[in-house]
Amino acid sequence: MIWRTIDYKHLCELDERGVFWVSRVKSSMKLRCVKRRIKTPNEHILRDDLVLVENRIKRMDYPKRMRRITARMEIDGKEVVMEFLTNNMQWAPASICDFYKSRWGIEEFFKQIKQTLKLGSFLGHSRNAIEWQVWTALLTYLLLRFLHACSEWLHSFTRLFTSLRAVLWQERNLHDYLRSYGTARGSFRMQWAAYQAFLPGFCAKA
Repeated sequence: MIWRTIDYKHLCELDERGVFWVSRVKSSMKLRCVKRRIKTPNEHILRDDLVLVENRIKRMDYPKRMRRITARMEIDGKEVVMEFLTNNMQWAPASICDFYKSRWGIEEFFKQIKQTLKLGSFLGHSRNAIEWQVWTALLTYLLLRFLHACSEWLHSFTRLFTSLRAVLWQERNLHDYLRSYGTARGSFRMQWAAYQAFLPGFCAKA
């Protein structure tokens, strides 16, 4: 389901709990500017306003002032004008924009642990079983990211996970293995042989 309106009640509950939030301004939202915080825009920050919900009925869900920031952002190499809505009145406008941009990294993180580390389904249904699986996935993610940084890995996270899984039962230096990936220093045709799908000392039965 695609939500075309924003949940003001939820945002008000977050504000009452002391939670700072940042959201995109949707085209269907009707906001009234009550105060301009900056009068001279710069190259990136075009406006910084205090706004109220224009609709009186919806304003009952969020009666407080909100902050609307209009900024010029670079998306895929192109400059795009975007509007952000937040309840934070202290941070600089540029910090609000950077905070919203960081959400892509957060979404990528959840996508990686859910799809690559198979955290989309749980082996057990008790709280203890779920917590163990989540913590195991997080520790695995940290170890993979550590190897990613130490070996100066230039490929995707999924390829890193797949490459290490292929040599999991081999005694080798992982740093040297990852550094030589994709270069003439490694013989990768033999490393992807089918027999590696079995544990050493075991063989497939017909």
